[in-house]
Amino acid sequence: MDETRRPVEDLRAACQSAIPNWMRQSVMRHVDRDGLDRERAEALLAQRLPAAVECLLADLDALFDADVDVQRTNPLAVIRQHLTAVTTILDDLGATVPHRDPFDQRIAPDDRYAVGPATWADVDVSLAEPGLVWGAWKAALILQRRRDEGLR
Repeated sequence: MDETRRPVEDLRAACQSAIPNWMRQSVMRHVDRDGLDRERAEALLAQRLPAAVECLLADLDALFDADVDVQRTNPLAVIRQHLTAVTTILDDLGATVPHRDPFDQRIAPDDRYAVGPATWADVDVSLAEPGLVWGAWKAALILQRRRDEGLR
């Protein structure tokens, strides 16, 4: 591995490990809260989750593989864009849509069940450090490039 990209690879590996469980827990938390059919929820998760996780991880890989100067989003935003599977499973189970304040509704209109993460720890605490390191690595790389260009 190219050591200069270690923060990217560490975050990639951490996401691959944590995201499937986060998506599952996002559904099951509502199932338990609402007293919904766990067996049906497990069946829907088994049917839909693998493809949803695969798609989300592919989009994260595309972001991680892109040069930092062309990245126009961040990994948490990519994760937030992939709530459709969780939302449709909860819809199909008849989950109760929780109250969300107007600001949350405006900034995340598609996140009806309020499962979108605000921080890395909202996905999994194991992502907090690699997420922070990745962000610092990206900022340092961009700053160094601007200095090399004489722009800073």
